[in-house]
This record gives sequence, structure tokens and C-alpha cells, in this order.
Amino acid sequence: MKIRISWPAGHVTATLDDTPTAATLIAALPLQATAHTWGEEVYFDTGLTPALEAGARQVVDPGTVAFWTEGNALALPYGPTPISRGDESRLASPCNVLGRIDGDPRALATVRGGDAIHVQKA
Repeated sequence: MKIRISWPAGHVTATLDDTPTAATLIAALPLQATAHTWGEEVYFDTGLTPALEAGARQVVDPGTVAFWTEGNALALPYGPTPISRGDESRLASPCNVLGRIDGDPRALATVRGGDAIHVQKA
């Protein structure tokens, strides 16, 4: 399943894997939220409360679509965060991995804190 994430300066699409959290997200679309940034990560509240999955990870590849269960938020890292070691993308805590941004995840660098974010099926 593909989703489109858009904000005032741009958009990306992402391909989601078949996971329980991805299914919960798809069922809730469309969503609208306010963007927050943390280093080279964009995250935003979804209002969803899925459980932490067995394969949850804290260190992920840039462009991973992750769900931060502690913050009920979609987390979209495109580079290092304030707690990264070197160039890794280290999330605040283990997150459910939902899929991957299609194309260059650095497009997320144009998201500013406070931007309106829209998530819909692509």
C-alpha cells in the first residue's frame, strides 16, 4: 500500500509493508497533523495507539517510515537525530517499522516545525 505525505513545501510517497501498525494507519487515513522536527527527523501525532511490535527498532535506515508508539506519532528520519552516533538515524526509542519513503528521503528536509502535514492513500 502506498501513502502520500504532503506539507506546504513538498511531498513524498511511501510504500508500506503488511504490518499491524501499517494496517491501523491505512484505516485511519486521511490524517492531518502538525509537523515537529528533531535533528533530521520529521514526526507528527496521529492520534493512533498501536502496540509496540516484536520487530521494533531504534536504529533505522534514512527514509524508514516508523511509528513511535510512545508518542502516538509517525516518525520519518532522513538523517541523524540528536542522539545518533555518527551518520545513523537513531530514533528516540524503539519504533514499529512500517515501510520506506519512495525516492530521496532528503525531500523531508523542507518540512518546518509547525507545518501542516497531510497523509492520504496514494
